[in-house]
Amino acid sequence: MSEILQVESLKKYYTKKNFFGKEISLVRAVDGVSFGIEEGQTLVLAGESGSGKSTIAKLVLHSIPVDSGKIIFDSMEITDKKEDLKKIRMGIQMVYQDPYDSINPQMKIKDIISEPLEIHKIGNSKERAELVRQVLHEVKLEPANDIMEKYPHMLSGGQRQRIVLARALILKPKMIIADEPVSMLDVSIRAEILELMEGLRQKHHISFLYITHDLATARYFGQKIAILYHGKIVEIGPIEEVLFSPKHPHTQALINAISEPDPTNLTREKTIRTNY
Repeated sequence: MSEILQVESLKKYYTKKNFFGKEISLVRAVDGVSFGIEEGQTLVLAGESGSGKSTIAKLVLHSIPVDSGKIIFDSMEITDKKEDLKKIRMGIQMVYQDPYDSINPQMKIKDIISEPLEIHKIGNSKERAELVRQVLHEVKLEPANDIMEKYPHMLSGGQRQRIVLARALILKPKMIIADEPVSMLDVSIRAEILELMEGLRQKHHISFLYITHDLATARYFGQKIAILYHGKIVEIGPIEEVLFSPKHPHTQALINAISEPDPTNLTREKTIRTNY
């Protein structure tokens, strides 16, 4: 199976300045990261806050400039050329952490979902409306005609995240980057959204880059996992292998941080190595 996305030696550094504008330190936000995602595969990018996960997503989409390294999408290296950016912004869509913050509260649902079609000049108004109905059916929001006329505040958090997924699907992307897509949802709804995303992955053979700090949802949704620590990938491999036989102490620390559903285990002593 071929890789839809290849990231090679990706780097992004920032300089910290003091009050007087003098450079005082160098922050290696992304420090030589390499990975590949196969067609139809979910790669989980896991790490604590500040490890560089979201920065990698922005670099892949070229929403911030790359210091060095290569991003190859669908067999083509992506540069800052207009045609390259159009290819990646049609072929890769983003699902953000906060479904309410990532959609315009003053727009109707039909306009939110059809906006990417208008930006890329796809179809007329009638054709766009029909595509919106189809994609609402895909994300299991019914009746579609009623949902289309609503505003975001009229929907629940889970429904809003389905709207964000619908907007991502409307361009029929080859890949979706999902940045903590269920972390702000009620626990009861998280499994529903992950199940929906998994169904879409299998049905449409979409690749996912799933960004999270939560290894419990990572195991549910991913096939492969990369553990990020201080801007570097410290461990990568099949998800079951990495989570059940971790080789790096930071992977073990993330595993030990998983919420414990069994009350009898709460009193057991856990050792987390942090001296690395």
